[in-house]
Amino acid sequence: MPIKYVPFIPEPVEGQAVLGNFNRILRYQGADEVSMTLRRGMPLYEMEKQETVGENPDGNMVIRGECVSACAYLKEQGIQVDLVYIDPPFASGADYAKQVYVRRNPKVAQAIAQAEQELDVEELKSFEEKMYGDVWDKEKYLNWMYENLMAIKSVMSETASIYVHLDYHIGHYVKILLDEVFGEDNFRNEIIWKRATAHSDAEFYGNNFDCIYFYTKSQTQYVFNTVYQPYDEAYIARFNRTDPDGRRWDSGNLTAKGLSGGGYDYEYKGYRSLWRMPLETMERMDREGRIHITKTGGIRSKVYLDELPGMPAQSMWLDINPINSQANEKADYATQKPEALIERIITASSNKGMLVADFFGGSGVTAAVANKLGRRFIHCDIGLNSIQTTRDRLVADGAQFDVLEIKDGVQLYRNPVQTMDKIKSLIPGLHSEDSLSSFWAGAVSDSRVGTIPVYVPDLKDSASKLLDTVLINRIIHQAIPELGASIRKVIVYYIDITSSEEIQKFIAQDDSTTVEIELRDLKSVLDDVVIGDYAEFRCEQTTEDLFTGYTVTIDRFLSDRVQGKIMDFNNKSRLNAKKAFKPIEISEDGLELIELLSLDCTAAEGQWHSDSEIKIDKLGYVIRNGQKTKTFWDGTIQSDKKPLRLKIRNICGDETVWEVEQT
Repeated sequence: MPIKYVPFIPEPVEGQAVLGNFNRILRYQGADEVSMTLRRGMPLYEMEKQETVGENPDGNMVIRGECVSACAYLKEQGIQVDLVYIDPPFASGADYAKQVYVRRNPKVAQAIAQAEQELDVEELKSFEEKMYGDVWDKEKYLNWMYENLMAIKSVMSETASIYVHLDYHIGHYVKILLDEVFGEDNFRNEIIWKRATAHSDAEFYGNNFDCIYFYTKSQTQYVFNTVYQPYDEAYIARFNRTDPDGRRWDSGNLTAKGLSGGGYDYEYKGYRSLWRMPLETMERMDREGRIHITKTGGIRSKVYLDELPGMPAQSMWLDINPINSQANEKADYATQKPEALIERIITASSNKGMLVADFFGGSGVTAAVANKLGRRFIHCDIGLNSIQTTRDRLVADGAQFDVLEIKDGVQLYRNPVQTMDKIKSLIPGLHSEDSLSSFWAGAVSDSRVGTIPVYVPDLKDSASKLLDTVLINRIIHQAIPELGASIRKVIVYYIDITSSEEIQKFIAQDDSTTVEIELRDLKSVLDDVVIGDYAEFRCEQTTEDLFTGYTVTIDRFLSDRVQGKIMDFNNKSRLNAKKAFKPIEISEDGLELIELLSLDCTAAEGQWHSDSEIKIDKLGYVIRNGQKTKTFWDGTIQSDKKPLRLKIRNICGDETVWEVEQT
């Protein structure tokens, strides 16, 4: 349950109508429902610090949680952001998956190293795990997006800008939402980013671009620095003359004829004209070899190609390529955007020291680029994979930041798709019922009552996780009337609830239905999803070569969750295989299932301190404390100080912590 609700907008003055602040332009079914949510405010939950990397004097944040809740926390803390870039779901109907690679067993890796063989990428075993679903009902998506935009606006400074990255599926609708929230007069550009060279769509024109909508909070006071794009080939071809040292140049006009403001009238080298610069400047340019005499006796300047910054960026961006499979910045994260794209946006619309936020942070590219450009950053995402990918990326860059988690009840599942796939099997007696609409997850049967429809919040739709008067009103007045006359009872599961007493009172006071509504907490079901991994390990004090400290050796690692996914993958692949299928096999010690190990030598409980850390990349090489190596993992992790806790992340991203006892 939220601690309280934080207003989206400042409290109105006495006598002012609150709804007067929400001028809806776009009309669609359910558009009025969001006004009830906005009147309620943003839910503020407890924020728990999970880890601090470095000293973090700038207050950089990596937040696991939803956009609206994160904005409630920022607004309550008085934190304002100067630039927002968001790449939210596109309502494209696609499911996005992470390619999960089984690591090399340390014993196998050592044998390969001894034989001085190269690791063959084609031999790597991998499977897909769904991370999130971009599957939306259009009306729900627009309400969800409107609420998020209002929340983001509430934490933007008066000089802030926002860039919203979308594609053709939903962008034209969101453009109107942006007009509603930020005002049509604050629209600056629709940027077209060509993200692919060509598409072979046989039945229509290829869709090879995204749209980025650029708005400012103020019409006049905002940051915009000119950024430059490379010149095209036709422009470069004009620089067809060269100096003896090979520098390319084009001829430039030195006269001031036709320019407003006049010029400088004098004779130089026998040629009199109205010049753009005073005589002293002309003489200096001549000494530097920057002028030339034309065949007709005129004087022109040399404009060197290597001194030009480029063409001021236009709203058509054709020069930034998408992430390719071999790019150094590739993080194996679906929908990852290139650093060059975000660098252009951050450079244009912020200055050093300003705060840049991405509330659908994905792979962490915004935070990483902001850090490299000397800006402060906030990364926010609901997905654990996003938080882990970003955290590891920032550690490798030497960034300093806090990892925070919003305690809103949704941390009980690792990712929404994973849980939704399993949730029906966890609710006793729940089965599909063809007669019910998609609003209901299914039904349970009762010998006394008969068929009981069951509502389960769609964990892929964050707007549905909170049971409030808006949602219960929809259930009573829209969903229940569509049921048959024989239905006498429904069950409504929830992740979080505004107030049990408030909802029960709302139900009791509404006499429009005789159907009994039973409320159930879904967290009691989700508890069964979270099962820790198992590890056998030993810690020994070590003195060898130049190292004196502690060595933790992992002897065995078991993960029922990962093993189950591998089993499902093997079974499905075997059935669909057109030739002999070679299944993914895991050794008895299970060390191939480990992606990251971290030792906390500072505290035995509470906030995590990663005093020593090893990440194993998909080829089996070690990334030690953010630094890449060409060393295979040997099944151990070392630390200078005595370790108190051990954290292991499996290849699907689940993390488990153990106390460490020295043997």
